[in-house]
Amino acid sequence: MGSPDKRHRTQQATPESEKPAKPVSASAEDMLLVQNILSRDESAMLALVRRHHAVMVRVAQAFVPSPAIAEEVAQETWLAVLEGLSRFEGRSSLRTWLFQILVNRARTRGSREMRSLPMSSLGAADDEGTAPAVDADRFAAGGAWARPPVEGGDDPESVALRGELRARLVSAMEALSPRLKLVVTLRDVSGMSTEEVCNVLGITETHQRVLLHRARSKLRAALEPYLERRSS
Repeated sequence: MGSPDKRHRTQQATPESEKPAKPVSASAEDMLLVQNILSRDESAMLALVRRHHAVMVRVAQAFVPSPAIAEEVAQETWLAVLEGLSRFEGRSSLRTWLFQILVNRARTRGSREMRSLPMSSLGAADDEGTAPAVDADRFAAGGAWARPPVEGGDDPESVALRGELRARLVSAMEALSPRLKLVVTLRDVSGMSTEEVCNVLGITETHQRVLLHRARSKLRAALEPYLERRSS
């Protein structure tokens, strides 16, 4: 019989943030879209591809060595989706299911191409240090920016500034480590929820939150000097 201390340690609950995220079930809209695609509605399939393909390629690039291979992985994923769609039961959202297939294929292809992305090795890359890149007060409680980096109307100067900023943001995204770029792409480009990202990548909410905060901090730090020069 074990000691009381050992029994106590065994019975301690795992913190919620360290447990795997609960799957987000498919919506009625998801299931209708699946049925339409299975009924050979080409417009439904085309709408799904248009909605997700560009982000799928970006996500695949975190695992493979070139954009061309990432495009191949995305195309292979669509074929797998068509082959497996009749078995989709709605236990997760359609988007989560789609990106899980993509990530699994990208990981396999990345290993074959001698590049892997172990999501569990948090902080393995030098540019993922523990210190945030900008002050915590730049962010709201939920992790989003407390104030957008660019505000303004539709006048030509504001439009031009947003265009320049977008180009700099793309450049800053490309400079992120694969792990950080992957998480911020899923959250801020694809618009996935925390639960969806955790289910797609197989990571805990704490892990996802740390990676996302680091990514957003680095992006904000890359943009702020430019914005300060523009406002001076």
